[in-house]
Amino acid sequence: MNTRRRQILNELNLLPAWYFRSGISNRKQPSHLKSSPSKELTSSFTPTKTLEQSKEMDQMNLDQLKLTVAHCTACPLSLTRTHTVFGTGDKNATWLFVGEGPGAREDETGEPFVGQAGKLLDQMLSAIKLSREHQVFITNIVKCRPPNNRNPTAYEAKQCEPFLTRQIALIKPKLIIALGKVAAQNLLKCDSSISSLRGKAHDYSGTPLIVTYHPAYLLRFLPDKAKAWKDLCLAQSIMKSLT
Repeated sequence: MNTRRRQILNELNLLPAWYFRSGISNRKQPSHLKSSPSKELTSSFTPTKTLEQSKEMDQMNLDQLKLTVAHCTACPLSLTRTHTVFGTGDKNATWLFVGEGPGAREDETGEPFVGQAGKLLDQMLSAIKLSREHQVFITNIVKCRPPNNRNPTAYEAKQCEPFLTRQIALIKPKLIIALGKVAAQNLLKCDSSISSLRGKAHDYSGTPLIVTYHPAYLLRFLPDKAKAWKDLCLAQSIMKSLT
């Protein structure tokens, strides 16, 4: 491109903007591109988690693990998150509820299951005389929000798996409740439908696991609340048999 033509295009703001894969640019990136990483950034993303960090994780307590999660850049979800969502509840919980991943409100607050889905989960807990503060811990398969509330990819779930595994090892729940298909399939390492997984106890490394619907799903399909209630009753009966 000759100098005169470049000057004219520059005056008209028509010159192309080039962005390096490293994220360094000679021109300021337009604000409308800042909300999500470019395909180039995502494709060239290099995870920082190392084998040594994974080994160190085995020695961490919950507070140390939470801090590690907050600084994690092991997958591209770290590029778009506002807050990590580690989980909340009783550190000595007998019930562990696992969802798929944070939504927009969770990303804003850093807390799992807030908003309407969270209110429904609270009602479900109350129905079996439980609460977030007592005997319950709530977390997700991934600790960062997938953009547009999509399901986490297999790669993203794999990168986050050591955190969840360590959480479970530290909390030592007597019973795990998988909330939704994504949580169930990741915990049980299967691709079965939720309808085929419901209604029976599964095993997660020696801990009974019950599959039920995600509260967000139940808000859209109200008739299935009755099925979710049956799942909770099954969970209650299993818990009673363990005490």
